[in-house]
Amino acid sequence: MIKLQVIGLDLAKNVFQAHGIDASGQIRLKRRLHRDEVVNFFATLEPTLIGMEACATAHHWARELSVLGHEVRLMPPQFVKPYVKSQKNDAADAEAICEAVQRPTMRFVPIKTVDQQAALLLHRTREFLIRQRTSLISAIRGHLAEFGVITAVRIRNVDRLVELLAVRGEDLPVLAKQMLGVLTDQLCDVAERVKDVERQLLAWHRSNEASCRLATIPGIGPITASALATSVVDAAQFASGRQFAAWLGLVPQQRSSGGKERLGKISKRGDGYIRQLLIHGARSVVSWRRRSTAVKDVWLAGLLLRRPFNVATVAQANKNARIVWALMTTGKTYNPRLVRAA
Repeated sequence: MIKLQVIGLDLAKNVFQAHGIDASGQIRLKRRLHRDEVVNFFATLEPTLIGMEACATAHHWARELSVLGHEVRLMPPQFVKPYVKSQKNDAADAEAICEAVQRPTMRFVPIKTVDQQAALLLHRTREFLIRQRTSLISAIRGHLAEFGVITAVRIRNVDRLVELLAVRGEDLPVLAKQMLGVLTDQLCDVAERVKDVERQLLAWHRSNEASCRLATIPGIGPITASALATSVVDAAQFASGRQFAAWLGLVPQQRSSGGKERLGKISKRGDGYIRQLLIHGARSVVSWRRRSTAVKDVWLAGLLLRRPFNVATVAQANKNARIVWALMTTGKTYNPRLVRAA
């Protein structure tokens, strides 16, 4: 049997592509594998390095192949793409993965456990249900406007909207009232499901020590803290808090050349869900600090004098991300006295 040094595995729903090389760099494996053949095929091979792109099913296959004794490394797809030599196909992708996984400066994605993925599913479910709730509210408002009933633009309270329908819907045609009733029932059901998921999220947050520590940071509540605790497997993979903030896309995008620095808007790279939660939390902190007269944040007050509100909000989110990295790597709890002293 030929001993393979590195294997690049291109994942798919049913048909996978494997590309393997030996210690001298010679191609020794080019094979298509059906989903049912993957585990049995790799069980016959000696332990080797396997590279895969980090996608929806990558963590599952990484766990399965790690049990067989292989060393599995996941890579962001955008870092693998430059190694594709020709037109895109499964064989070319597998070869690019095999090449990229050997690079000494390549950045890898930690493999998530089953429990971490289950906790992330709470966030994904909540996000999906909130989108449904917003869509239903917009649909009800739009249909009411067709009959001359105008509701508040920023109405988010489901109970208020139901009461409005009961009061203002008397003059509507019978068929319209019936259809709006169907949408209202679905809206109430979705809103109740959102509350149920949030109760489960809060219970998970209270049972996780790292999530509780992160929630002590101003602007980070149970939802943001639990999302960070489940998404960031190992904060030590980042060399600094600045690198962690850059991974979340909270730093200016650079287009520098010829020794001239050109900084633009934030890069918006990394996990958009966590970045969104951090910015929303930072916005509440900046709004409260601007109105409060009790405690003054000298850094934030000076920033608001020089920069617009939204720029200060992103800067506060960047600062919170760095604090998150510090707490996750040191195991400490947020201390406002140390922050004010700094």
